Amino acid sequence: MDFIYQDPYPILKDDTQYRKITSDYVKVEKLGDREILTVDPKGLELLSQEAMKDVSFMLRTSHLEKLRAILDDPEATDNDRFVAYNLLQNAAVAVDGELPSCQDTGTAIVMAKKGENVYTGVDDAEWLSKGIFNTYQERNLRYSQIVPISMFEEKNSGSNLPAQIDIYAKKGASYEFLFLAKGGGSANKTYLYQQTKSLLNEKSMDAFIRAKIMDLGTSACPPYHLALVIGGTSAEANLAAVKKASAGYFDNLPTTGNMAGQAFRDLEWEKRVQQICQESAIGAQFGGKYFTHDVRVIRLPRHAASCPVGLGVSCSADRNIKGKITKDGIFVEQLEVNPKRLLPETPPHLEEAVEIDLNQPMADILKKLSQYPIKTRLKLNGTLIVARDIAHAKIKELLDAGKPMPEYFKNHPVYYAGPAKTPDGMPSGSFGPTTAGRMDVYVEEFQKNGGSMVMLAKGNRTKDVMNACKTYGGFYLGSIGGPAAILAQDNILKVEVVDFEELGMEAVRKITVKDFPAFIITDDKGNDFFENL
Repeated sequence: MDFIYQDPYPILKDDTQYRKITSDYVKVEKLGDREILTVDPKGLELLSQEAMKDVSFMLRTSHLEKLRAILDDPEATDNDRFVAYNLLQNAAVAVDGELPSCQDTGTAIVMAKKGENVYTGVDDAEWLSKGIFNTYQERNLRYSQIVPISMFEEKNSGSNLPAQIDIYAKKGASYEFLFLAKGGGSANKTYLYQQTKSLLNEKSMDAFIRAKIMDLGTSACPPYHLALVIGGTSAEANLAAVKKASAGYFDNLPTTGNMAGQAFRDLEWEKRVQQICQESAIGAQFGGKYFTHDVRVIRLPRHAASCPVGLGVSCSADRNIKGKITKDGIFVEQLEVNPKRLLPETPPHLEEAVEIDLNQPMADILKKLSQYPIKTRLKLNGTLIVARDIAHAKIKELLDAGKPMPEYFKNHPVYYAGPAKTPDGMPSGSFGPTTAGRMDVYVEEFQKNGGSMVMLAKGNRTKDVMNACKTYGGFYLGSIGGPAAILAQDNILKVEVVDFEELGMEAVRKITVKDFPAFIITDDKGNDFFENL
């Protein structure tokens, strides 16, 4: 047999539209017979700074057009349209550059391919990190990176560093980049399943996908761009392909395999998986057709004894952006600058929401909510307490020490969230909900002590939460995951820190809200929206 080398991921073309940042920082020099592209490291800093800025406030046109398509689809449910319309409104607010599209402004990730004839003379990761640092310092973005001081002690890095930076070598004299801002909710919905050859038939694959789609749930803010990768030379290779595929990076792969093992897209299975997602009826968060915008199914070679299968998503904050450096200058992918053009003249018609006064005693709030079935759409007005992971752990420490639960946790509903920085002259930074499931372990004990009687967040929850709400008379309300900018602009009137100020974005806050949108997901009778799908 003759030797054959195959590019594992032969991307056939790049149809990305780029905007030119500058012609500075690059020059071509001769080294013998070679032309060397010399890049001043300040160019790396500038590129990463611009890319992370753009992707925090703008989205791809193709992504936003898919949201508009939901509004125009007669088969979409009212809930699908309600979410899609809110996400388009959110994009129109975020594009102004003050309120980022999502409060979880993400882990900064850079994947780069550096040509052999590109010279920088520095540790490129350091200068790319510096550009990321600049954007997170200068913009209204949230610091989400927690660094370990010891095995169990952690602190916020205060800069959103470190970033994940992976640089690969390639032929030529160009430098190509994919930048991602990956929020925790979306990243947490990446799955690896170690399977076998027995999966690789139509019946088994169909059953597998139908079961595993339900693992995704809604906590990562659908509609999703879903990636399913079958195979891989290692588990690590599989999951790396999942992330890139969900970002659209592999859209221009071939659509057939070959004996050299090239990766390819399986277009037939993409349609089948999309149909399965529509049939799930999960929809765009609260029931319907649009659980996914689209699906990418990538098939890879595998070891005979292994069949890794990876599943992951890019969420409604589809923050992926390409960049490149060539002899002609430094470029970044052009994102949509005018999302307002995609909004319909009139919003979709919806049944009037039920208004809930949050400033009345908790017993009265519970009595009011108990009158309505799950799926009821609400408008919340009044006071919420904001607390998430670390604050919940702190309150549990108080209970474990025999101390009483703070009164604010008993008197007010609790909103699981952590805000981005507050722009000058505004009451709040971007302030959307975080994933409810991370707080599930606290619910039974907290409700037993009179707290967490009404909870507000995003995503599905465990049976333990349903049982606790039935036992103690509590409720879980779902908020739309994704439109953090418009919530800050239109629905949050006041924010103040009331406890654990040293925790930064994890501190306990009291906020005043107006017409804050929510749905009854779990009620005091043990009914749950997601369990009924």
